[in-house]
Amino acid sequence: MGKIKVSPWYSPSYPEEEIERNQFLLAKEDDVIGRLSFVRLEKDDTLPDIARHFSLGINEINTANPGVDIWVPENGERIMLPLCFILPDAPRKGIVINLAAMRLFQFKGNSNFLTVLTYPVGIGTSERPTPMGQMYVYRKMARPTWHVPASIAEDHRKKGDPLPSFILPGPENPLGEYALYLSKSGYLIHGTNKPSSIGLKATNGCIRLYPEDIKMLFKSTPVKTPVSIVNQPYLIGQRNGLVYLEAHVPLEDSGASELEKMYAKLKNIEKKSVNTLDRKKVQVVLNEARGIPVPILEIRKESGEGADDEAIEVEHPVKLYGKPEIPELKMESWYVLAAQMQDKIDALRIAAIINHQGPQIPARVISKNDSYRVITGPFNDIGKARDAIKRLKIDLEIDGKLIEPVRKK
Repeated sequence: MGKIKVSPWYSPSYPEEEIERNQFLLAKEDDVIGRLSFVRLEKDDTLPDIARHFSLGINEINTANPGVDIWVPENGERIMLPLCFILPDAPRKGIVINLAAMRLFQFKGNSNFLTVLTYPVGIGTSERPTPMGQMYVYRKMARPTWHVPASIAEDHRKKGDPLPSFILPGPENPLGEYALYLSKSGYLIHGTNKPSSIGLKATNGCIRLYPEDIKMLFKSTPVKTPVSIVNQPYLIGQRNGLVYLEAHVPLEDSGASELEKMYAKLKNIEKKSVNTLDRKKVQVVLNEARGIPVPILEIRKESGEGADDEAIEVEHPVKLYGKPEIPELKMESWYVLAAQMQDKIDALRIAAIINHQGPQIPARVISKNDSYRVITGPFNDIGKARDAIKRLKIDLEIDGKLIEPVRKK
């Protein structure tokens, strides 16, 4: 069964700053916001860098582009930006978070015309999942202090990474610069010092946003705002006379029941349409689970011009927002050898992964004697270099070796 085709190559190019990624106007009868886009990668791009620039999670850009290397994609490769979303089946009030899509939606305005703000999120792991249900924002805090829960402190102690009882605001604080405390005790919507974890099951149950996204959400969210957390891997929505289906890989033990709900909803929609549901296309969408809305049924003919749902080409940004910068080499500084390998692509991949740790550990690839060395640094003193060795071991299971400064004679 063939893959779903979503866009021709000959569509015109748009400046990237004109492409909306966070704020959309929503008509009362619509369920779909945004527009699929494409961009051509340039040298040294990574998918996490592209994802962050366009306010996408790594899950979204990865599943929309199967087969593309996350860390070392090919120069000139054309990738999809899945900037089109079906809204969760939930009351359009306050904040709604869909765990299956790893995306937060905030609704502003009245019942006739709403503004929808949306951001990708990181969610809880399988061991410590994010709870579902109805909550509200209990309080807000800029530059929060993180009081380390006993269970998390114990996990770190077992890994040889003991934590203090609390961590003050700053680059080491995993809550980032802003936090919304939820009415369910112990759970927050907050920023992060690990931006490349957005779009992953990587938290201890909290909802995590990019630093720039939590700043916007924090400013626009008053205390007492309702928060609804749902798990909907299969989303159905209508826009411009078309019915769309968006499928995500279900979270643990949620697939069968959610699939049953989806088919029941499609059956009701089909009854009201003069056209027949494209069941082969539905199956392709479900099998691929790429997280992009695909039209599966036409419910009416449009008179006059409707919205243009064609995917569009986006010009590559001059500079990718948040892309890690690597300081220049300084012979008088300390460094750490993280890896040495024969394959250049493997070395570049390791360096990219290290560069995207949070806080960043600068890493680069240096060729030497037909092999490739992954070097981290520069570090101003031996203490910071040893801290990097510790983090490489705990976070990535990499055994780093200290490289001393070159002393002037």
